[in-house]
Amino acid sequence: MAQRRVEAVERALTLLEVFDQTHREFSLTELSQATGFYKSTILRLMASLEVFGYVVRDHRGIYRIGPAATRLAPLAVEGIQVEGLIRPVLESLRDTSGETASFYIRDGEERICLYRENGRHEVRHHLEQGTRLPLRQGAAGKALCDEHPHREVQVSLGEREPSVAAAAIGIERHDGELLGALALSGPRERFASSLDEHRRLLSERAAALESSLPRGPLRFH
Repeated sequence: MAQRRVEAVERALTLLEVFDQTHREFSLTELSQATGFYKSTILRLMASLEVFGYVVRDHRGIYRIGPAATRLAPLAVEGIQVEGLIRPVLESLRDTSGETASFYIRDGEERICLYRENGRHEVRHHLEQGTRLPLRQGAAGKALCDEHPHREVQVSLGEREPSVAAAAIGIERHDGELLGALALSGPRERFASSLDEHRRLLSERAAALESSLPRGPLRFH
């Protein structure tokens, strides 16, 4: 990724980052002292930022953050829509395994099927989004409980429903917060015969999803 970095963009962002609650305005000299950039470089970069509204400069030559930053700020506060991150993972799990892929979150002593992609087989485990199930039954329930390691694949072979088998793994954010659980489920006999492969798929997709999760706010709806 290093070869894709643009030095001028990084310098412009460095200039923006010197502004904070206690340093709301800067002169050209102060910006040079704060960043170590030449004044000529600062003038060019700030002129571009001013054109796009990210900074404003008054008659004294003092710079402040401009209205464009205010326009973008609410978008960051709202957070990234979780569905856009998880839906492609569920589709990949479904297409690779053929079984129903789902994502659960915990709500007290229940788990909610927040998103799902039903399996490709004619005989399959059919789930509806919004379905509520007991927390402490089934693979996804185990994956959402603190009694079980979140990053280990949990398995249920007919525990909640005798004809259904499932495997699930918890998804954690960078700070250890449990976001939810990825799960695969299907008819018990067929599912059990491919259990090792389902375990592998879940572990791989979970690791990839966790690495792609942003550090900022997330929202489910």
